[in-house]
Amino acid sequence: MSENRRAERQARAIRLGPRSVAALVLVSAVGVAAFGWPFLAPPGSQLTAHAQDAPWLFAGLLVLLVAVVAATISESGLGPKAVAMLGVLAATGAALRPIGAGTAGLEPMFFLMVLSGRVLGPGFGFVLGSVTMFASALLTGGVGPWMPFQMLAMGWFTMGAGLLPGPDRLRGRTELALLAGYGFLAAFAYGTVMNMAGWPFMGGLASGIAFAADAPVTANLARFAAYCLTTSMGWDLGRAVVTVVLTLVLGPAVLRALRRATRRAAFETAVTFEAPQG
Repeated sequence: MSENRRAERQARAIRLGPRSVAALVLVSAVGVAAFGWPFLAPPGSQLTAHAQDAPWLFAGLLVLLVAVVAATISESGLGPKAVAMLGVLAATGAALRPIGAGTAGLEPMFFLMVLSGRVLGPGFGFVLGSVTMFASALLTGGVGPWMPFQMLAMGWFTMGAGLLPGPDRLRGRTELALLAGYGFLAAFAYGTVMNMAGWPFMGGLASGIAFAADAPVTANLARFAAYCLTTSMGWDLGRAVVTVVLTLVLGPAVLRALRRATRRAAFETAVTFEAPQG
């Protein structure tokens, strides 16, 4: 195996252990319920009867679960070097978010999350996405019941980039095309799941597209689709286009920098101590 090949293989920062995988599965399962409960709960159930309260309940639960996942992954492999890398990337992402906040979905932080998740792996990516969104919420004053949902959605977004195929093989234009395509689709997916978090709060403000607790699932799906088209489609498109453009333009340099930093840090190199001679 060539030296370059060995160096590329060392660019994987964190390998998930069984407990970390179990924690990620748990928080993702609860997250699916938290985002999708309007479609999962039958009409007339106690949960749908509390459409205004349920997002608050899930928000509190998600904060605890994300903390559990971060602690579990930290226990299984986030050493001091990886924590330092996490802090730098999270601070950079948090600083990038306000640049386009409130302007047609121009959010440059998403491309950094895609590239970081690709290089550093799904476990690190989930923690990075969650921490970055938490830090950016504090920075921009965007703290509210939606914040835990944003943390989880961004964790999924970044983790997904780490699960893309060919992390040790694909390079160059093929890899950039893969990352750009993922970023484009995932930007819409992020907007859609975040719409689910805020949609039940609408109540009677827009009866034609608001969640109706007594309506069947098919009717609420149609209402939700109309809600997405009328409220966030332009924003999601802007986010997707910016992510693609920045990935294609800045991706090669950022990927090289991340891989070089990861190899030099040697996150997975075990620390050993030699006994004194004599």
